[in-house]
Amino acid sequence: MVDIIIDTLLDSIKLIPFLFVAFLIIELIEHKFQDKTASIVSKSGKLGPLLGSGLGLIPQCGFGVVATNLYITRIISLGTLIAIYLSTSDEMLPILLSEQAPLKLIISTLAIKFIVGLMAGYIIDFIYRKKQQNQAIYDICDDEHCGCDHERSLIKSSIIHTLKTLVYLIIVIFILNIAFEYLGEHYLSNLFLKDSLLSPFITSLIGLIPTCGSSIMITELYLNGALNFGAMISGLLTGSGVAILVLFKSNKSIKENLSILTLVYIIGIIVGIIIELITMII
Repeated sequence: MVDIIIDTLLDSIKLIPFLFVAFLIIELIEHKFQDKTASIVSKSGKLGPLLGSGLGLIPQCGFGVVATNLYITRIISLGTLIAIYLSTSDEMLPILLSEQAPLKLIISTLAIKFIVGLMAGYIIDFIYRKKQQNQAIYDICDDEHCGCDHERSLIKSSIIHTLKTLVYLIIVIFILNIAFEYLGEHYLSNLFLKDSLLSPFITSLIGLIPTCGSSIMITELYLNGALNFGAMISGLLTGSGVAILVLFKSNKSIKENLSILTLVYIIGIIVGIIIELITMII
């Protein structure tokens, strides 16, 4: 157990500089462009899913929450909202960068999330487009205290994000190290039904948990060999951080909220299964 604790701390501590640099860049983008990003999406019209899918890839702390706000007030379409949910990277990108994952893996993951968000958004808007309503926008981000305080310095914000992510990482890596040590990779693979078409059902469900810990767990499980690529994509597609939580808190229609949740879950499963099948054939 002592060795596991030491290994966990060493594995986590060595990621700190990479996490900090990644979050510093993200914070710089967020501080300079988040208001413009929300404005662009709100005025995008038919280009909503395209812009939403592209901008959602940038791991900004409150963009999914802002998008939820814009949808509740009917400033953006349902398709645009779903596109943003599906493309949102949450903590996945900083983790892959800090773990120095292959560039091909990072690009392919982001590309799939963008394409899926884009296609799903336009299909949903084609089938179902709600009538836009001009209502006042309330500040959900401030109400949820999601940490989008743009008055903080870039350095301070980056340090806070790094430390918060580090705590999640230590917990996740510690649990995984114990599991690999006492249960073995084979057991974990069986637990998450690796090499089975049922695996995306599990990871998509994990992704829906409204916390950045879900994306960290899914990414780490894949990097440690407990998940296939398709299963990882399923979980990352459904992981939109606290946005879903805000949707249920602020949108009065529970039926609509459940429909959106189910839609995101189903899309995650379908895409994961397709990728698994393609991988099997290749």
